[in-house]
Amino acid sequence: MSFLFFAEGGLPPSVLIIIVVFVTLLFLGLVTMLMRVRKCASDQIMVISGKVGKNPDGTRRSSKCIHGGVAFIWPVVQKYSFLHLTPISIAIDLKQALSKQNIRIDVPSIFTVGISTETGVMQNAAERLLNLRPIQIQNLAQDIILGQLRLVIATMDIEEINTDRDKFLDAVSKNVEIELKKIGLRLINVNVTDITDESGYIKALGQEAAAKAINDAKKSVAEKNRDGDIGEANAQMDQRIEVALANSKAVQGENEARVNISQSEASRRERESEFLKIAVAAEKIQAAKALQEAYSAQQAAEQARAALEKATQEADIIIKAEIEKKRIELQAEAEAEKIRRHAKGEADAIFARMQAEANGMEEILLKRAAGLKALVAAANNSPASATQLLIADKLETLVGIQVDAIKNIKIDKVTVWDNNAGGANGKEGSSTSNFLSNLIKSVPPLHEVFKNAGLQLPDFLGREIPGLNNTIDQNSGE
Repeated sequence: MSFLFFAEGGLPPSVLIIIVVFVTLLFLGLVTMLMRVRKCASDQIMVISGKVGKNPDGTRRSSKCIHGGVAFIWPVVQKYSFLHLTPISIAIDLKQALSKQNIRIDVPSIFTVGISTETGVMQNAAERLLNLRPIQIQNLAQDIILGQLRLVIATMDIEEINTDRDKFLDAVSKNVEIELKKIGLRLINVNVTDITDESGYIKALGQEAAAKAINDAKKSVAEKNRDGDIGEANAQMDQRIEVALANSKAVQGENEARVNISQSEASRRERESEFLKIAVAAEKIQAAKALQEAYSAQQAAEQARAALEKATQEADIIIKAEIEKKRIELQAEAEAEKIRRHAKGEADAIFARMQAEANGMEEILLKRAAGLKALVAAANNSPASATQLLIADKLETLVGIQVDAIKNIKIDKVTVWDNNAGGANGKEGSSTSNFLSNLIKSVPPLHEVFKNAGLQLPDFLGREIPGLNNTIDQNSGE
């Protein structure tokens, strides 16, 4: 009705549209503002990131943390996330932790941690734990706790850790708390279940304490028994005195009663001395037994310490021997690797040299074959003519070889007795000419040399006469 009234009242449609649009935008803006208001539960920390202002020193803040309450999240420039404050229980099964006495102990414990709500520490949690899953946070805290727990154990003796648990837990809490705050966590509770060691030192300490307690208890029982015996003796003594007094009054009268009283006093003193002697003897016997048991417990503890020291020394010797053995093995492997590489290098060098020589020989043979092929081609493809060319080229060398065969024969003195008689076998000539002829014939002829090489000289250099051992010129027998 109001809308129709304004419409009938003469308002322009454009103004009416503007008013409607303005009211709609105002309503949408209000709804949007209300939707950007976020509440933080008591077991959560709301982390607002983006444009959140500056620190007191002027630097830009990375995030803003709110524990409980309400905050407005500006659209576009801000976003929010939540950190849950649910405690996380971490089982720490610490093994082989080294104490101040160099004895390794096992300290199983349970640590309960959670995200801190302290102002500065919340900022650390927002920067380091915001996007981590609970298991990742647990693993991170476990690594920190293990390191600090080992550090605290290394500064304390086993007796101090085992007997003064409050001091040990206080030291662990202080060290762990400081390190956990750096990532935004706080330590809620520490519970050490048991402490053991491989050497049996803690067990020996317990046995020693138990032996001492047992001895103290035995001593206390002996003292109480002694007091009970003395009290019983006193009661019996009083009863006898009264009976004796009554009997003496009734039978012997007052004087006899006095005598009996004196006698009773003497008897009482004697009895007291006897009971006192018995009590003192019993006390000394019990004290001697307690001292003997204490000595036995102390002897067992000393033997345990000696065994521990012996085991530690043996472990040190074995570890050193293992290290030396490993070093020798590594050195031997290094020497073997060096020898192998050196041998491989030499083998590669020999192979390369032999390969080069083979390549060179192959190249020489190929060149020689090409030369022989060209020589045969130059001799009109006649192998005989090519052979003659080769022999003509090497003839001077071959003759030189024959001359060198007798060139170095030294003849200090030659005496010739020549009677100009005919030679042997009816041949004419002097003895001197026959000697020189035979000397020349002793040189290996060319035909024999070429025959050994699988070749044959041409006929113009002479031919081999059948029936003779040497090849001579056709006119050499004339």
